[in-house]
Amino acid sequence: MTSSPERGSVRVDLNISLDGFATTTDQTPENPMGADWQRLVDAYASTRTFRARVLGDTSGEGTTGVDDRYAAAYFEDVGAEVMGAGMFGLHDFPDDPDWRGWWGDEPPFHCPVFVLTHTPRDSIEMAGGTTFHFVSEPPAAALERAHAAAGGRDVRVGGGITVVRDFLLAGLVDRLHVAIAPILLGRGIRLWDDLRGLENDYRVTVESAPSQVTHVTFRRDH
Repeated sequence: MTSSPERGSVRVDLNISLDGFATTTDQTPENPMGADWQRLVDAYASTRTFRARVLGDTSGEGTTGVDDRYAAAYFEDVGAEVMGAGMFGLHDFPDDPDWRGWWGDEPPFHCPVFVLTHTPRDSIEMAGGTTFHFVSEPPAAALERAHAAAGGRDVRVGGGITVVRDFLLAGLVDRLHVAIAPILLGRGIRLWDDLRGLENDYRVTVESAPSQVTHVTFRRDH
């Protein structure tokens, strides 16, 4: 009998507000991201790692320390990604067959990405090792595809929040890291809805950063 190949962990990393919201609602045509979004992700977007990996800034500028350490961990040892149609942008561009996502010609994932959608599309191969595959499957089935593509490395569930909650409710997430910004949003989509008692299945650690962001990690030990 041959043993099954070793699998990596299933990971989630999110920025949320003090009252648990991971989305914002103050977008305008003039400011499509919204001022609240900048406040929510400010510590992460200011790190040296984010500037280098996402913005392509090779100047070495950006913050270091606690926030940068978590930002670097976000990119480490990821072999495949799962995301929802909204995170890819299909909700905003449902009828555009040429839509290739938000991230330009060389997305920051550098691995196979499985997009959960009811809209059939051919796979899209991008520069830098990212290939988007579009699948119409429940979380567990999509995760099987991602594990097979990851080759023993970790699978990251990138979002959006409803997708993350579906994976958490199904007990499929091994590590959840939330960076809690000290702001109150009051509306949007809350991460914690319907997840009462989630902490009972994980070992929880907490670390504060000089930016006043609190990093909370839920980790399931194998």
